[in-house]
Parts: sequence; structure tokens; C-alpha cells
Amino acid sequence: MLRRLSPVQPDSFEFTPANLDWAHAQMTKYPEGRQQSAIIPVLWRAQEQEGWLSRPAIEYCAELLGMPYIRALEVATFYFMFQLQPVGSIANIQICGTTTCMICGAEDLIAVCKRKIAPTPHTLSADGKFSWEEVECLGACTNAPMAQIGKDYYEDLTPAKLEELIDAFSAGQVPLPGPQNGRFSSEPLGGPTALADLKGQGDKLNASAALARDIGETVKRIDGTEVPILTKWLRNPEAAVDDRTGTDTAPEHEPRPAAGEPADATGITEQEAQAASAARPQSDRNPAGIRAIEEAEQKDDTTSR
Repeated sequence: MLRRLSPVQPDSFEFTPANLDWAHAQMTKYPEGRQQSAIIPVLWRAQEQEGWLSRPAIEYCAELLGMPYIRALEVATFYFMFQLQPVGSIANIQICGTTTCMICGAEDLIAVCKRKIAPTPHTLSADGKFSWEEVECLGACTNAPMAQIGKDYYEDLTPAKLEELIDAFSAGQVPLPGPQNGRFSSEPLGGPTALADLKGQGDKLNASAALARDIGETVKRIDGTEVPILTKWLRNPEAAVDDRTGTDTAPEHEPRPAAGEPADATGITEQEAQAASAARPQSDRNPAGIRAIEEAEQKDDTTSR
């Protein structure tokens, strides 16, 4: 499918200071001179900030990483996760339309989007708050039909429930993501059938929904201040257990004999020494009696120590 940039473009783009720091942190994952490898996360951050990727945003990311504009454009137009046209100011609603969701009613959800948002996908609603599109499998088949709204999944949807969600978002609310029919996660509709007596004592929400509730950025434009910037790959290793100085003070072992160096008094090198295996029959490689000889040598070596 041919993907083109929108004819409607802003005059400029730049990261917020926090997002710029985040982008620089991502670049440190790669060796010097290989910062172009960060193009996908950097483009994604630009989309998270603005909601979609404009031409100025793509060119800004290319300049930041020191790469030709066309290379960044190739990435942006190749991956369907990048939106190349303006999206709703509140949310772009992505309806999963693949097999399981389709069987369970995705077409009814799409009908709601056509009626409440716009007749065609990738089109802004009259008030500019929403846009929608049908996407391929989002991996929540047990909770079909479902939709991704902003950054979170809304599962076990019905047409009426989707309408309620759109109205709530439009009113400035952020409904809790996750299953919308009372399920905790993806257990059977009638309740768990295995290990049913083992119930968690923690949060009433599953981990994904709880995280969305705690951070509160389901449909928020990301400016970089939401969570701390973590660069675990730059942390220094902890000091050694023995002296806590970070220096390995364990005794060094003598190197094993190399080619040309005798392994024992007979002059046979380690590379030439015959190996023995209980799993192999007697052969030229494993002559009779070799195991007894090796065991005797090991005992002598242990005694001499």
C-alpha cells in the first residue's frame, strides 16, 4: 500500500526539552557513529508528542540523528504504526478487525465509528477530537472485540460501550482501560476453571490497567515529564562482593597449555592427547586401557597437590 505524507503540514517541529533528553538517551544505546539505529524510537516519540508524523517532524528526527531525510522518510512510510496524517486531538481509535474480533462484532464497532466520528477512516471528526481506523490483530483475541484508544486497550466491547467511551473521552474523562465487562484480564467469562481458589490479594485491576491508571497518559500527548528517563545500559557494574571496589580480586588461574607446549612429561600436547568416552566403543581414538591411564594420572596429579 502506497503511503504518502499529508498535504496539510505544520511550519515546524521540535521536541520538548524533556523529549529531547529522552531521544539523546536512546542514542546512547548504540556505538558512536551508529546513532541512526535509534530512528524508530525517535520517530515514535515525535508521534507521541504530536499525535502524528509531519514532514517537519521526520526531517527534525533525521537531522538529530545525522541521517539523510529520505532514510527517515523510508522508515516512516514503511511502518503502519506511524500516522502520516493529522489524528483527533483527543484520540485516534484503532478497531481490531482481524478474525476473532471480526467474528465477535468488530464490524458493529466500526459502524459506531463511522456514525459518531467520520464515514471514512483517517478522517477527523467534525469537532476535530477523534479519528479512527481499522487495524490488524492487536493480540487480545480472548477479549474480542477490542480497540486501542490512545496507548491502551479497551476490551470486551459492545457498540453501546464504545459509544459511552467516545462520549466520556469527548467530555474530558479518561475511562479505565482493560476489559469493559467486569473481567479481571483474560480468564473465561464464567470465571477461572483452573486454580480457581488462588486469588490475588493485590490491585483489583490487572497490571496493564493499573499502570495506565497510575501514569494517567492513556490519551495524553507525551512531553517527556510523565516518567523518569532510565538509561540502565549506562550504569556502572556493582563492586565485587569481596572488597566492593569494583575490581575483580579473585585469583587468576594459569592458562591451559597451548599448541606446541607439552601437556605432561611424555611430551604429548593437550591438543594431541587422546580422549576417552564411556559412550564410545573401543577404537583407534579410544584405545583399550586409555581410561585407566587417565584415571591414574588424575589421581597422581591430585596426590602431588
